[in-house]
Amino acid sequence: MDLSPREVVPTAVGRKRKRPVLAIVTLVVVLAAGGVFVAKFLSSAIDYYCNVDEIGHKSGCDAGRTLRIQGVVEKGSVATSPNRTDFVIRFNGVSMPVQLDGEPGGVFKECVPVVVSGRVDNASGSNVFLGDSVLVKHDNNYDSANKDRVAKAKAEADRCSAQA
Repeated sequence: MDLSPREVVPTAVGRKRKRPVLAIVTLVVVLAAGGVFVAKFLSSAIDYYCNVDEIGHKSGCDAGRTLRIQGVVEKGSVATSPNRTDFVIRFNGVSMPVQLDGEPGGVFKECVPVVVSGRVDNASGSNVFLGDSVLVKHDNNYDSANKDRVAKAKAEADRCSAQA
């Protein structure tokens, strides 16, 4: 048996380790770009529910962004053409003209509460809501979460129906 000391072999403990700087920088850039993309996508995908009287006054109810506005279709305001339906909706004494692509169909008529999806166009100086769809009946989730809005819309519809 040989009891002589062994030769010393250098190990990795004493060496400086290189960090993958390029990989870390790339990861940070990808994560930042992904975060910006997701934030932009989510903020543009949100449709705010607004009453007609809140347009331009409530945060999120601004011209140019996609909205869903609630109001009652004014009596005598519905005009149809082959590709468009024009009408006026009113809520809390404020009116807004609506230009809807196509026909609303269903149970749409004067003096009924509606929710119109689209955006406010004020490029010509007059606020016109450019709608792409109309919801005439709220679902139960909306009704339970917005009892005050539904009650006001029903009262407005009752006043409209009572007009001559």
